[in-house]
Amino acid sequence: MWIDSHCHLNHDRISSLGTPGEIVARAHAAGVAHMVNICCRVATEFPLILSTAQAHDGVWCTVGTHPHDSGKPEEKAITEDELVRLAQSDPKIIGIGESGLDYYYNYSPADEQQTSFRKHINACIRTGLPLIVHARDADNDIIRIIREQGGAQAGLRGILHCFSSSRALAEAALEQGFYISFSGMITFNKNKELHDIAKAIPLDRILIETDAPFLAPEPFRGRVNEPALVTHTAGFIAKLKNLDEESFLNHCNKNFFNIFTKAKPA
Repeated sequence: MWIDSHCHLNHDRISSLGTPGEIVARAHAAGVAHMVNICCRVATEFPLILSTAQAHDGVWCTVGTHPHDSGKPEEKAITEDELVRLAQSDPKIIGIGESGLDYYYNYSPADEQQTSFRKHINACIRTGLPLIVHARDADNDIIRIIREQGGAQAGLRGILHCFSSSRALAEAALEQGFYISFSGMITFNKNKELHDIAKAIPLDRILIETDAPFLAPEPFRGRVNEPALVTHTAGFIAKLKNLDEESFLNHCNKNFFNIFTKAKPA
């Protein structure tokens, strides 16, 4: 059974496909046993994110502030101590994030994104939970801040989610013990550079995700994405790596439980 390591079951866009329960049921029917419901806004979104995870077998969640929202007063008011408390408040919460830097949209000022990113890194080090990292057009600052906060030597573990950055960032993250997760974006025909990066990622450091409702894989590109479709991304990467799907599944599932150590399958 496959695992979708990153999705947004409570996003407004995915609601067009049905309730979270219906989306989870379709995922299970498609062979996707588990998924992680990712938080982007602690102050306004986290209670619903957690309640969805609590309500459904095979669903876990995270707590954290997306870089797009890191400049909002209500998110800036979430202290490191509060983030740590929330992260430890329920067994369904298995990671922190997504946090990181996004200089493409710059919906929040870069300095406020960086402050938030450091807060999340520190919370991960304190709790032992992995950090889910959003990186877009910010490769140098992403790895610089990870190193400045102590990185692997300080006990930081994490995932570069929906990877679409440079080979240099992938290599630097791997050196810090991070995992690399690929979304349906990798199935797009023009992403040859991303294909080459995926081929080079060690099998013990790779994960798959949907980032639903975004980035539906081929042949569903352009439609609203959902966890049931992660199998298409998995099949594409398995072919890239000249593996049968069963072998690739075993690697992905082992990696998932290695990084999300708090996740306990029912």
